[in-house]
Amino acid sequence: MNAPTNNAPTLSDGVVDWLTNGTRDERFIDNIFAQMCIRLQQVGIPLKRSTLHVLIHHPQWLGARFMWSDGMREAEIARVDYDVRERSEYIGSPANEMQDGATEVRENLERDPALGRKHALYDEMRERGLTDYVAWPLYHTLGKRHLITFATDRPGGFDHAHIAALKKLLPVLSLVSEIRIKNRLARTLLETYVGSHAGELILAGATRRGTGTTVRAAIMICDLRDFTKISDNWPRDDVIDLLNDYFDAMSEPIARHGGEILKFIGDGLLAIFPLQEPNACTNLLHAVTEARQAMVALNERNNATSRAPLNYGIGVHVGDVMYGNIGSTSRLDFTVIGPAVNMASRLEALTKQLGRTVLLSRDFAELVQPKFELEHVGKHEVRGFSDPIELFAYHG
Repeated sequence: MNAPTNNAPTLSDGVVDWLTNGTRDERFIDNIFAQMCIRLQQVGIPLKRSTLHVLIHHPQWLGARFMWSDGMREAEIARVDYDVRERSEYIGSPANEMQDGATEVRENLERDPALGRKHALYDEMRERGLTDYVAWPLYHTLGKRHLITFATDRPGGFDHAHIAALKKLLPVLSLVSEIRIKNRLARTLLETYVGSHAGELILAGATRRGTGTTVRAAIMICDLRDFTKISDNWPRDDVIDLLNDYFDAMSEPIARHGGEILKFIGDGLLAIFPLQEPNACTNLLHAVTEARQAMVALNERNNATSRAPLNYGIGVHVGDVMYGNIGSTSRLDFTVIGPAVNMASRLEALTKQLGRTVLLSRDFAELVQPKFELEHVGKHEVRGFSDPIELFAYHG
């Protein structure tokens, strides 16, 4: 019996039509994938298990695997890290074969396992009662290849009509999945490079130069001390590792407590805690406390490898900032500007001069006292501001 041609009617025609016309408003590929599997069962395809593997190129994750099994209403999502290609779960797997150029992987799971199988995955599926497994690439533009797999527990496996119906899904599923994956990739890249809130604004259309809003926020600027000496004397790779460890120590507490890092500037960072969150200022100091603890742990590790301890300064102020697009006609930066940002920067510069790690303006200090114990360090001249500024140090 010959398999039907791709244009011949198949069991999946209604599912193809739904993918083409019925998924326009669905934002997430995992929801589309799970619904597709359920619909395939409803039209008579004996589907028991399916997986969708996509490359997303997140800073921490190479990709994701969506897995659906009979009875599930939603797909399970597992992240895949960059080291997976060095592990046995990947080597020799269908995903490995697809990335190496295979156009189809088919495995008869009813075959005697004593004859040998190419990967342990097949034995696991056989033990679960599955009888047949097939995998195909999903082709996206620019040569990108993703992966879709189907498995059944039907005695004898999928027949020709089932395979023809599943194959007929592939072109439209490629298009539908590419749109969602690229949307996710765009969101991921924006979150990575400009922050989650700014990324959402940009995706919503805030792309015109000069557009923005006035936001009242607590502003935090942090800078690593003596970085020039470190970068001049340390090997390049060690300097990069050092910066990454330092930014991890600072960034993770900021994100945990609701702050948003707008940019890294060399060895420094700029973060804001918008005051629309009632506890923004206390959250900022909690983040500073946790960052200090993380830096202590980092310096202990550095000491164990004979590296010098890292010192830093943090300046904190509160005020109105202009939050939006600034730059040239062809190159924009989504950031904050204004006197309040300048003040936070000047306070950070004063930390070394005054021998304090964290300096707060009086405006900020008044919003967190008496919840936090602060050291009053008097009034000081601040470059760019006509009147001396009353400052406080935080040692928590």
